[in-house]
Amino acid sequence: MAKKVLTDKVVFEDFFPSMVEKLGADGFMKELCKGFRLLMDCEKGVITLESLKKNSAVLGLEDVSDDELLRGMIKEGDLDGDGCLNQMEFCVLMFRLSPHLMNRARMLFHHQ
Repeated sequence: MAKKVLTDKVVFEDFFPSMVEKLGADGFMKELCKGFRLLMDCEKGVITLESLKKNSAVLGLEDVSDDELLRGMIKEGDLDGDGCLNQMEFCVLMFRLSPHLMNRARMLFHHQ
């Protein structure tokens, strides 16, 4: 399992490759969508800074009180510049955070 350090305190462990292996591509995408729904603002249908703060314990980040870190997480995935993450942006961000999945996708792309 790959580990990616997000800050001095937070370490992201890459469980995605084993999840894809176990669930298959469709099952994995369904799980990502469930994760998105856990973090999103139900009224707005997107992940906002406020909904991320409120639901950060789901990510194992209950001790993270640094708004700048959470803003950075949203900014990293915010492709359309609206200050929040829609479901597609969230899924793309999750893939980008998984070096193994990105490398595998690159390999498949280059072999076509």
